[in-house]
Amino acid sequence: MEFEIEKKLKGKLGRAGKLTTPNGVIETPSFTVVGTKATVKSLTPEMVNTLGAQAVLGNTYHLYLQPGDDVVKGGGGIGKFMNWKGPTVTDSGGFQVFSLGAGFGTGENKFSAKGDTRKGCDSGEHCKLAKIDEEGVEFQSHIDGSKHYFTPEKSIEIQNNIGADIIFAFDECTSPTAEHEYQKEAMERTHRWAKRSLDHHNHLGALHPSEEKQALFGIVQGGRFEDLRKESAKVIGAMDFDGFGIGGSFSKEDLDEALAWVNEILPEEKPRHLLGIGEPIDLFIGIENGVDMFDCVSPTRIARNGTLYTKSGRINIEKAEYAKDFSKIEEDCECYACQNYTKAYISHLFRAKEMFAATLASIHNLYFIVNLVKNIRQSILDENFDEHKKEFLKGYYGK
Repeated sequence: MEFEIEKKLKGKLGRAGKLTTPNGVIETPSFTVVGTKATVKSLTPEMVNTLGAQAVLGNTYHLYLQPGDDVVKGGGGIGKFMNWKGPTVTDSGGFQVFSLGAGFGTGENKFSAKGDTRKGCDSGEHCKLAKIDEEGVEFQSHIDGSKHYFTPEKSIEIQNNIGADIIFAFDECTSPTAEHEYQKEAMERTHRWAKRSLDHHNHLGALHPSEEKQALFGIVQGGRFEDLRKESAKVIGAMDFDGFGIGGSFSKEDLDEALAWVNEILPEEKPRHLLGIGEPIDLFIGIENGVDMFDCVSPTRIARNGTLYTKSGRINIEKAEYAKDFSKIEEDCECYACQNYTKAYISHLFRAKEMFAATLASIHNLYFIVNLVKNIRQSILDENFDEHKKEFLKGYYGK
């Protein structure tokens, strides 16, 4: 893997670059489309390619459970298995430490708001479907209740079988409301797991020198705390990773500061991926503070519920006002849905509970987000990032 910075954003940490992988080039900043189980829900790989996506991310935990990482390996690796011809990425399974653990059933996500007092589970407690100890995490399958144990070494082996171009070290993703003491404990454990992940990755590479080498990214943790984020960036940044993930939880109000704390320390010459965050304002904040890659399930998840992105903000296509609206979702949008169908038709599909509804909505939302990031990249190259940001956010959020 090679990473080249083409242009830097004046006065900020942002940059436009190119990330070369064995299966193609990713022009950064870029949005990676989430294909959790080696499929982007309701879309074919050809549709995903047509809307402009450059890379797809699969979920290590879910692919391990179904169909099994050995099956994916037998199918030629995730790209060949799902017929995706571009670059591929897998996460480490670390997010499931949170989603099946401290965050299970709480309604929490990666962000906390000021005044949020919800508490997640601490280490050692049986946190719903995940239990953490020093060696790794015991997961209880959400499918059949069977128990599975992930160590850093196990995560690397699974990702090696899945065969993505870019993989991540195993980490502990914490609750955004966890206190400083536990965030520090989890961060230090993540650092130990990062070293174990890197050592095992190098060990597997030495055993199979003829195989194509995967790029391994280490993950920075530390929650919403400045001292922890900076410490984690120093520790992880000093390890010989190919790139870096910025994981865990944040305060919504301080995302820009948190990313700046980290990216001012991480090696400039290596790529950075902000894990699991992808709302429009977060993309602008991330890019101007040095993030090169993003992934998030939100575009397709909200699409399946009838929520669509527009330059004037989100709309719920099932509302009565769209039942006889024969205009496009967005007049100047060049996605397949907007070029061929009206709001009235898509509204009808959702009301009738037709499967095609999710397909059209997902095409539009992914096209919107993927090309929003591409346009932000172009604004860096054209040296008009600030003007582009101001114009978009004024239209989208109304302020």
